[in-house]
Amino acid sequence: MVAVGTSGWQYTDWRGVLYPSGLPQHRWLHHYAQEFRTVENNNAFYRLPDHATFERWRDATPPGFVMAVKASRYLTHMKRLHDPREPVARLMDAAGGLGGKLGPVLLQLPPTLRCAPERLDACLRCFPRGVRVAVEPRHPSWWTGEVRRVLERRGAALCWADRLGRPITPLWRTADWLYLRLHEGAASPRPLYGDRALRSWAHRIAPADDAYVYFNNDQGAAAIRNAHRFITLT
Repeated sequence: MVAVGTSGWQYTDWRGVLYPSGLPQHRWLHHYAQEFRTVENNNAFYRLPDHATFERWRDATPPGFVMAVKASRYLTHMKRLHDPREPVARLMDAAGGLGGKLGPVLLQLPPTLRCAPERLDACLRCFPRGVRVAVEPRHPSWWTGEVRRVLERRGAALCWADRLGRPITPLWRTADWLYLRLHEGAASPRPLYGDRALRSWAHRIAPADDAYVYFNNDQGAAAIRNAHRFITLT
């Protein structure tokens, strides 16, 4: 299964493109879920919603829909993975409101956080068994064999990331599933991805039968157009 969606769904400039002009905002997720099988929830990064809010999102989506959750910046950017037990527990208690619709948790690390494999390992150990975790480091010091072994040992996926049609991370397969984020395309109008870039990524993930793909180029509804096109290529 290749599940394709966008990083977030609450963008006002998507009104008239994805969302009918008269559709109230509280109905947007329900409408979105008629088009895509998954979404990456970025709200939790800025302010962790409560359990009841995740339950409402669960109930607004059809069977088989999956919501990935970006971990709170309190864990990744403020505590910088130190003392992870309490923030991970709080995250999982809230996101547990999704029930069976909970997808992977994304740990996007700050670009100033240098390689700290012991800290990452301690954080990954705090997640309940069966919860999928993807890790998106953004400092080049993380590209080491030790980091790769930590991810493999914990069954966590290295998040593959793209900017301007090129990988900005190693294409390590550290788990039996993949997680891909496409941040910004180089086609016109920016930040749209062109077909050549999309086909390249479709080819790279083709051997995987379990992958999550999220377009983070939300401006001008480029993510919507690219996600629809990518579905036809996979």
